[in-house]
Amino acid sequence: MASQPEKSHQGDGLLLIHAGLFRTGTKSMARAYQILGLKTHHGLLEKVTDTPWVQLEQAAESTWPSTPGARPRASFTRADWDKLWGEKYDAVTDLASPFALELIRAYPNAKVVVVQRDFERWWPSFQSEVLNRVMLQPMAAINGFLGLYLMGIPAVQAMRKIHFGFFGAQSREEILAHAKDVYETYYRSVRAAVPPEQLLEYHMGDGWNPLCAFLDVEVPNVPFPRENEASNHAEEVKARTRLLWTAGIKVAAPVLLGLAAIWVGFAFSQTA
Repeated sequence: MASQPEKSHQGDGLLLIHAGLFRTGTKSMARAYQILGLKTHHGLLEKVTDTPWVQLEQAAESTWPSTPGARPRASFTRADWDKLWGEKYDAVTDLASPFALELIRAYPNAKVVVVQRDFERWWPSFQSEVLNRVMLQPMAAINGFLGLYLMGIPAVQAMRKIHFGFFGAQSREEILAHAKDVYETYYRSVRAAVPPEQLLEYHMGDGWNPLCAFLDVEVPNVPFPRENEASNHAEEVKARTRLLWTAGIKVAAPVLLGLAAIWVGFAFSQTA
């Protein structure tokens, strides 16, 4: 068989939590879950305007109240996580991974797949492809302003709060200082929180067999997905940024034209 048809989501909450942080093969795994019939959320497989950025920002503020810029919020409940992901998806990957422990508590019957890279190999990729794009590059602030004030999409703001919160930091320097400890603690905590029969330790390159056995599904007759190498990821992020700019310009154009018309009218009245 070429693939297994995607099942309609029944609204019973998450069936699978992918506990693998950004840059650990999350897009390939998301594609694999989709092939196996799970309705799966992955940030780069969604339109930037369809990602629930407002709820993600709220989740970050609720989970990490000390993250910079957080507004006071009550702890997220199962109903909140359902609204964010559980009502629509069977499985979640990259954007949900920092919240893995909270999701495990909210969905105690969900299966959990752990993918962990060696920190020394993971960190350069994560820093250049994720962290720098959210916190360091000058365009991050511009994209954040454009997305929030023209499109109502707090994508950059949500990502900053997620990462500052996840690393328990108030600055980039604090993230750098504690990154390895936080990374290792995250994976230890996930493993400790999940019963052995609900946990799969998956290594990229293992192929279909261990994943299909864990999920009790048939092995599909297609190659295991391999996506999102660093160069492809960079190009995809740039393409999404261009789409955001294009959409922002479309929103702003009528306002700018109106202001220009007012200015021309005022200037003409002054010279008449």
